[in-house]
Amino acid sequence: MKKNQEIKKSLAEILELPKDIVLDIPKITMVGNLQLYIENHKGILEYSNTRIRINTKSGVLRVIGKNLLLKSIVVEEMVIVGEIHQVEFTD
Repeated sequence: MKKNQEIKKSLAEILELPKDIVLDIPKITMVGNLQLYIENHKGILEYSNTRIRINTKSGVLRVIGKNLLLKSIVVEEMVIVGEIHQVEFTD
């Protein structure tokens, strides 16, 4: 499986394709420490106003902060707002 990912990564680079789509990994855009836009997620694992855990193909994305709010969520996109202190991937 790892070799398949390496082939996809090389192909994405050669053809200049977006890696997030080809490799099925999340694309994360952060606006200051106030908003987090996540594409290509696989669902929410935990949700509170201080911690949100999101399942992705790359692992679990953990967002820590204050007054966190899931502003919008659709099939593969979500927007989190609040005072974001930490964003990390865990296994």
